[in-house]
Formats: sequence, C-alpha cells, structure tokens
Amino acid sequence: MIVYGKNVFETLKDSPDQILDLYVQNGARDKRIEKILSTLPKNVRLKTVSKKEMDKMTDQGVHQGIAARVKDLPMLSLDELIEAVNAKEKKTGRLPLIVALDEIQDPHNVGAILRSADASGADGVILCKHKGAGLTPAAVKTSAGAAYSVPVASVSSLAGALRKLKDHGYWVGGSDFDESSVDYRKGLYDRKLVLVIGNEGKGMSKSVKDACDFKVHIPMRGEVQSLNASVAAGILMYEAQAAREANEAHNHKG
Repeated sequence: MIVYGKNVFETLKDSPDQILDLYVQNGARDKRIEKILSTLPKNVRLKTVSKKEMDKMTDQGVHQGIAARVKDLPMLSLDELIEAVNAKEKKTGRLPLIVALDEIQDPHNVGAILRSADASGADGVILCKHKGAGLTPAAVKTSAGAAYSVPVASVSSLAGALRKLKDHGYWVGGSDFDESSVDYRKGLYDRKLVLVIGNEGKGMSKSVKDACDFKVHIPMRGEVQSLNASVAAGILMYEAQAAREANEAHNHKG
C-alpha cells in the first residue's frame, strides 16, 4: 500500500519496520522532510521521483512531496480488539470507548474519525468489512498518522459485533435523529461504551439501530439539518470523554 503526507511519517517514524520503500519528490526536500529522513533506518530504500510520478503514485492526492510503500496495516479481529481494550482498561482504570462506523463510505471521513478518536482518547474503531471504506491511502493520509496509533477492527456484521460487545458489558449508543433519540449531552456515557456513527446518507441500518441501548442527536440551530459524519463523530467522542472525566472527578471528591 502507498501512504503519503508528512503527518503520516511523524507516526511511521515509531514503526519504521512498516516502510518498504520511501519516495521523495525531486526538489521537495524541505527541513521537515530532511528531519523525517534522518529518523529512518538505513535499510529503508530511498528513491527520488518526479512530480508526475509522485502524482500518479498517490492518485493525485495531497502528498506534500513524500510517499512510501508500506506493509498492509494490521486489521484486528473483534476478539483481538476486545482483548487490547480490556488490557488498556486494566492498566489505566478508565472505562473503554469504542467507535463503530456503520457503512461509512468516504475514506476521508474514516480518516478524520480516526484522527478524532486518537485525539479524544478513544480506545478503538470498528469498520464494516464489505459495505464501508477501509484503511485506504486516502483514509491513512486524512488520519494524519492515527491509523497507526488507534486499534482498528474489521467485521462482517456490525450488528453481530455490537451484540457480542454487549455480552462483554458494553452499552451501545447510536447517533440518530428520530423520536426516541435524546440530546447528545444527555447520553449515558458513564459506562463501557460503543458509539455508533451511521452512514453519510441513510444513517444507521435497522439491525444496528435495534442493537442500540440508546440514541443521541446533535441539535441543529440553522437551516442545514445534518452534520458531516466525521464532525458529528468528533463532537460525540469529546462529549463522551468530557462526561466521563466529570464523573471521575465527582467520584474522586466523594
């Protein structure tokens, strides 16, 4: 797989064994690229290419003059993700937060959600294997390296995955705007939680809705009655973490 963009390499420098070949555009070596190159192992093959070659290699993406051929990103099974999150919970004592994407199809949304998941401290992301965007080069670029820092699992049936997570003590909260959803600030966040973000156009599928323990919506004050999926996901992740921190502070005082 080809990944590109300077931010990706800020994370890849901690996983240099992932890099097979490194490509730098002729004439594009600035101070930041030089710094990236100085941190890479000597066995990484460095190739200088023309802008035309770089554009073709990255499908006209915003590559910033640097790209790499890397090993495929490791995708966890659901069981492996649960095991990794449980281990983190034991280490930190903090309630887990997993974000599940129900057929999110735009790789830029996947990447942006991964970036927000990393920034907000979410513990993992679940993708739909067949009907959603995977960890494509565009998703990795948009994630600014978070695709390498946030554990990601891929599942065939999201509804089935949610039922299994509920068996492990998780509650499932979905983002949806219907008569049964509540203001997102009233969500039940003080527990092990899976936060579901629905498809960009149709929202959550019926089977996923049926698996939710509660649903939340973000009030719309203007004429436009929807938010981009990645924007909504970021708002909800930060609200969930803020509510948890407030609850932890309250319990600590008590």
